[in-house]
Amino acid sequence: MKFFKPLAIALAICAATVAQAQQEPGLTDKTIKIGAFAPLSGNSMAYGFDVLNAAKMYYDKVNKEGGVHGRKIELVIEDDRCNANDLLAAVKKLTEQDKVFMLNGGSCSGAVVGAREYIERAQIPYVMLNASGDGALYPPSKYIYGAFSISQRAVGGSMVQFAAEHFKGKKIGYINHDDAYGGWNLEAAEFQAKKLGVDLQVQSINPNLTDVTAPMLKIRATNPDVLVITTYARPVSLLVKKALELGWTKPIVIAVNGTADLKQLVENVGNKDAFKNVYLQEVMMDVAGGPKLKWVYDMYKASYPELAAKPGYPQTYMPYGIPSAMAVVNALKGAGPNPTREKVLTALSQTKCDAGVMAGPIELTANDHAGQKSAIYLKFDGEKMNVIPGTFRSLWTYQPK
Repeated sequence: MKFFKPLAIALAICAATVAQAQQEPGLTDKTIKIGAFAPLSGNSMAYGFDVLNAAKMYYDKVNKEGGVHGRKIELVIEDDRCNANDLLAAVKKLTEQDKVFMLNGGSCSGAVVGAREYIERAQIPYVMLNASGDGALYPPSKYIYGAFSISQRAVGGSMVQFAAEHFKGKKIGYINHDDAYGGWNLEAAEFQAKKLGVDLQVQSINPNLTDVTAPMLKIRATNPDVLVITTYARPVSLLVKKALELGWTKPIVIAVNGTADLKQLVENVGNKDAFKNVYLQEVMMDVAGGPKLKWVYDMYKASYPELAAKPGYPQTYMPYGIPSAMAVVNALKGAGPNPTREKVLTALSQTKCDAGVMAGPIELTANDHAGQKSAIYLKFDGEKMNVIPGTFRSLWTYQPK
């Protein structure tokens, strides 16, 4: 009996370990099941279709290299159509029916925010794909991490930093949306402006506004040194076109939110003269397809040769899928050979890495779940883009109330 006692203890420990692993959904000794979702169809597919493709190709790379602690990553994919109801339905299906271990998805902030309450109830780790998702990140939720492209607060803060530093602007015209999305970037813009001693002249417009004459006239009347636009793509084209009509010649800086399809933007404006003094915010470390990002585009061509041969592909935001997938993999590695959701969450809260894609490092802490806060800026003449030297970072930080 004494001879068999150590064996019995070892078997009991092994059984306990197996039981613990079985309690974790989506986890086997050979696979880790991850739920992925993005707008794969509809008008907003440019924000997520190729972003998810980039995440998939990164996971494929990890699997080819042996996986994570011997486990291969298995993706279950849903189309959220950039719609809050569809995204929530996708999250529920992946969690309750597909029994995934964790979630990695979401390209549209409004849709992502609507799933926060469910994710917290389900206690499932959620890493956003490329949504800024400020409403789900602040105040921090134990289960949610995001803004691997950039948070909206960082968008506003970085743009004011660029306008003040690069153009020596003392008065900045600022046009945003009159919704929560616009409020997020404005909060940090006002914070940055106060820090820099800059006068911020704000016009908040409805996302569906079709005549932008009034806000542009009001902005022009304040005589700012530079105009910053943080709206979606459609209002951007209207505002740039109206600026040309009103004889505006000062710099115009457009946030990354409005640059999903630059060719379409130029066509919508209808006159390249409107782009004589236009600058674009970019959250990657280089222009799309530039030398610093060549490795991502080479990987895309190797992974999706038929898609890469089509006009318009890869889509503009494609590389954004790499950082969030990398953060997921790093967290799974940090959780060790016997991962649990709690261990993954702990590892996520200690993330610090350079994805080799974005303008700044990916940093996550227990008190700040937004991954990236920096941007570069490009001079855009309607055809070509030239990088402006320097990286411009938001100074805003979350302060618990």
